Amino acid sequence: MTMEPTGREYTVERSDAEWREQLSPEEYQVLRRAGTERPWVGEYTDSKTVGVYACRACGAELFESDTKFESHCGWPSFWSPLAGESVELLEDRSMGMKRVEVRCASCGSHLGHVFEGEGFDTPTDQRYCINSISLTLKPADPA
Repeated sequence: MTMEPTGREYTVERSDAEWREQLSPEEYQVLRRAGTERPWVGEYTDSKTVGVYACRACGAELFESDTKFESHCGWPSFWSPLAGESVELLEDRSMGMKRVEVRCASCGSHLGHVFEGEGFDTPTDQRYCINSISLTLKPADPA
């Protein structure tokens, strides 16, 4: 799948060559080409570390660990982004279905998808299903 341009200007802009130089081939495939990592292989799928999850491409803070929950879907799941403006949501009609793609609002990198109404016992009834490879965990300072 190729990411469709949104027409939006991002605070972090790089050429395709610069993204390819900065990111590993696997990171580039997910973050810049809207790929998906295989389920159950990501480094943050089962992480319980307290901290903030940031965009691996640009470092923008996206999710707090206290919004992460066990959805048993094979990818890290969060019930809310850190702040409403930290992610952008786009309609995704690829794969023969209507979904909502989640992108980093700072650089436009693909993070995953958000789903609603699945019945999880969370404050929002949303599941932000995010690729581990799209994230970097910044552990909280020990108190």
